[in-house]
Amino acid sequence: MNNQPLHIVHTEASCGWGGQEIRILSEATGLRDRGHRVELLCPGDAPIFAAARDMGLTATALDIGKKHLPGLLAMRDWLKNHPTVDILNTHSSTDSWLSAVACKSLSNSPAMVRTRHISTAVPKNMPTRWLYTRATRHIVTTGERLRRTLVEENRFPAEQITSVPTGVDPQIYYRSDQTAAREKLNLPVDIPIIGIVATLRDWKGHDDLIEAIAIMDRPLLLLVVGDGPRRSSIERNIRKYGVEERVRLVGNQNEVTPWLQTMDLFTLPSWANEGVPQGILQAMMCALPVISTAVGSIEEAVIDGETGIIVPTRNAEALAAAIAGLLDHPEHARALGDAGVNRAHDLFSRDTMLNRMQKIFSTLASE
Repeated sequence: MNNQPLHIVHTEASCGWGGQEIRILSEATGLRDRGHRVELLCPGDAPIFAAARDMGLTATALDIGKKHLPGLLAMRDWLKNHPTVDILNTHSSTDSWLSAVACKSLSNSPAMVRTRHISTAVPKNMPTRWLYTRATRHIVTTGERLRRTLVEENRFPAEQITSVPTGVDPQIYYRSDQTAAREKLNLPVDIPIIGIVATLRDWKGHDDLIEAIAIMDRPLLLLVVGDGPRRSSIERNIRKYGVEERVRLVGNQNEVTPWLQTMDLFTLPSWANEGVPQGILQAMMCALPVISTAVGSIEEAVIDGETGIIVPTRNAEALAAAIAGLLDHPEHARALGDAGVNRAHDLFSRDTMLNRMQKIFSTLASE
């Protein structure tokens, strides 16, 4: 394996903000701090562009938000003018296609790595097969179940795919005194606090969670950390179920840890499109028991009855029962949280992610 510093370039076409973008930045800054040259190519109006620059990363604005000729030409020209790139790591469909075609049009192009962050189905057609098996040198998935799906359903070569779940930093996410955390954020200290940290998208299950809170006839507070395109719809549902006094939307937070430290348990009732969600891993690092669903690769982190509880998707009654069960049995909840901390440290630390990505990149660069 080549241990020399690498020139790594990430591409991201999405103009959204969520776990995918946070993973890119965490990985990019981590490998930069290990001595590699790391850059980002993305649309100038994407939130990740400003965030990358705030973190001291070299970010270049390219017109790659759509699958169109200007984006292809912009990508090709950039790569042609930067022949020292060793690894081109793409993250969304649009930038993957633009990068693949641009690379194939150049005589000297970098090794392309495609990271699959979510569990949506990959089309079974010849162009997509070319993208994943010929244009791409290696595929990284954010969970083992996602890797198996590509092998078993799409028949992509297993040796060309590696699962590298997103890792979180235990120096940032850790358990702390709950009462002090609540007092600091002016939250009640005498009732249970349930939490969710996720972009406000439909498949994250916020509506099911709000309905579950409405079902439960007991004092509690639901903290909804994050923002996104469904905020107004979620606000309407809060009013519909009459839980305005029991649900608090706090928006995006630069520091999530203080909010996690106020919670008694963490929920993420997703029903689609997941790898191993960062919110779950952050909660586990903070010793919170987790209630979630068997979607994507969630079960690689949340072991039912061991580190959390798995409930059926889109089932508010089952979700309410699981929440009530943990609140009624705090010793069991603490045991789940303790087991979650150990699993998160063993399998999902940021250093583990960086080690595995660095090995993949270095191997490809030396071939």
